[in-house]
Amino acid sequence: MNIDNTLYSGRPQQRRTDAEEAIFDRLDTLGIAYCRVDHEHADTMEDCLLVESVLGAKICKNLFLCNRQKTDFYMLMMPGDKPFKTKHLTGQLGCARLSFADADKMEEYLHTVPGSVSALELIFDTQQHIRLVIDEDLLRDPYISGHPGISTSTLRLSREDMLRYIRDSGHEPTVITLPWEA
Repeated sequence: MNIDNTLYSGRPQQRRTDAEEAIFDRLDTLGIAYCRVDHEHADTMEDCLLVESVLGAKICKNLFLCNRQKTDFYMLMMPGDKPFKTKHLTGQLGCARLSFADADKMEEYLHTVPGSVSALELIFDTQQHIRLVIDEDLLRDPYISGHPGISTSTLRLSREDMLRYIRDSGHEPTVITLPWEA
């Protein structure tokens, strides 16, 4: 994977996708400072590990999930290196079996595609179809990162600024505790 080894501050000078532009606009409106690393598509956690070295922060794992009936949707934010088992999440949320949500719902609600989802896209979920869930271990990091609409850039925000951004989108996170069990 090709990575631009420059750590940029703020939005790129060249125009990006409409989703990216909307995210950069919201960050600017809120006065949120952020750093950015540009790279080829980073669709796996292995790719994201390479980005971490330039970004100077751990990459956040973002999972878009739904219930069996595909009527309830969740975005789970957790440390990128932490294993995930649905049984630990469903018990804490009081719901039945969860699985990965369909790409069409990700596009409809978040204007993004698999491999690119992050909390930054919650600004597009204006009807609050998605319940945001954050593993408390992620909140121990000083920074939280995410792709701005597509996985060709990764942004680093302070934890407090990311939470402010999320709340401004109308989403109040549910904090849970997932074990480090392999």
